[in-house]
Amino acid sequence: MRNYDYEVLISKNNDSLTKDDNKCISCGQCKKVCSNDITVAKMFEINPNREPICINCGQCSNICPTEAISERFSYLKVKKLLQNKNNKIIVFNVEPASLVSLKEAFDLDARVDIEKKIPSVLRKMGANYIFDITNTAYITVLEEANELANRIKNKINLPMFDCNCPSWVKYCEIFYPELIPNLSTTKSYITTTGTIIKTYFADKIKVPCNDIINIVVTPCTARKSEIRKKKINYSKTDTNYVITTRELIKLIKDRNININNIKDSSYDKLFDISPKGIIGTSGNTCVAVIKEAYRILTGKYPNIELDSLYGTASTKELEISFEDKKIKIAVCNGMKSGVDLITKLLNKEVYYDFIEIMACNGGCTSGGGQPKITLLNMKDTKNRRMEEIDKVALKTDYKNKEIKYIIDNYNSLLHTEYYDKSYLLRGDDNEQK
Repeated sequence: MRNYDYEVLISKNNDSLTKDDNKCISCGQCKKVCSNDITVAKMFEINPNREPICINCGQCSNICPTEAISERFSYLKVKKLLQNKNNKIIVFNVEPASLVSLKEAFDLDARVDIEKKIPSVLRKMGANYIFDITNTAYITVLEEANELANRIKNKINLPMFDCNCPSWVKYCEIFYPELIPNLSTTKSYITTTGTIIKTYFADKIKVPCNDIINIVVTPCTARKSEIRKKKINYSKTDTNYVITTRELIKLIKDRNININNIKDSSYDKLFDISPKGIIGTSGNTCVAVIKEAYRILTGKYPNIELDSLYGTASTKELEISFEDKKIKIAVCNGMKSGVDLITKLLNKEVYYDFIEIMACNGGCTSGGGQPKITLLNMKDTKNRRMEEIDKVALKTDYKNKEIKYIIDNYNSLLHTEYYDKSYLLRGDDNEQK
């Protein structure tokens, strides 16, 4: 008989996660992290007769000592595709937050430049193109900054919430549907990238979009669910597969590839920019968006210190002047911090113009698909991963002609819609994507 006081239930319909009850020892670790850190189980006590609520963050899988809970694997399908491409063009997009944990997974020498090894590894496996997802993520930053600047100028739907964390977005749809108008409509950098690959890139290499298999390597289990949402795709599937960092590790080990011995190579480029540090950890996207929104409203980048928005503090705040306007910003590091802040916001105890919330403590570097770490080393490892993600540097990449072309010609495809999912609290059986 299952002990639901000590277990997180995983639905068979869950796109991101799966559970093997035979491996579960009812240790309580998954329920603890879901209740205390993610607050989902705390806000909704699971009834075994209902569809369990899940925001797909995967922190339960990260903490599970027996691997009873794991991501829903896609790597075997990807492995098969790489072995038999059937005239398909295989594209990989790699998140920098996945790279920072690969060195620890393979115990690589500190001098190894993993960013130059992974493109070689993926090409050896059979990939045709390999992109650093930061390249296209910059378009998300620009579009979100335009949206924020417009909302500030016209004083509408403020505060605006950053929507790059799919677990936070789903949390809002379930528990705070009244805040849906405040969510940025700009697609996350993962889904923006998928759309660009199946439109602009497909046109560029002159192949039908359905002949491209687009695969994302990410530390985030929630992306597996995000790519199947309504109003997210241009084609039937802009992103065909999401594999976690752990799944990439399995692929590399299955092929017996020695990363130390493989030659260096570089990513392919969709366009000639290389913005660093705009995604991957708590505060990075917020800083990037604020810098670009400031430029849009004032004509220049801010000459002020934004470092207080980085780091491991649970909630980071800053007030800056946009010429005659005072803009308040908050960055919530972890879902619990986000819930605490939203409670104050709804009680009118605080006010902000822009808020970034990431469900995982530390941001994407601590995502549910990262290599597992022991409780003893967890804090130090998470901090080290965060430190390895570059901070946002001032850029002028918005002048790039190809970026301008994409924003001008594909703008409507860069945005999405959100839906009230509070019906899940009533115990409805099936989630409507």
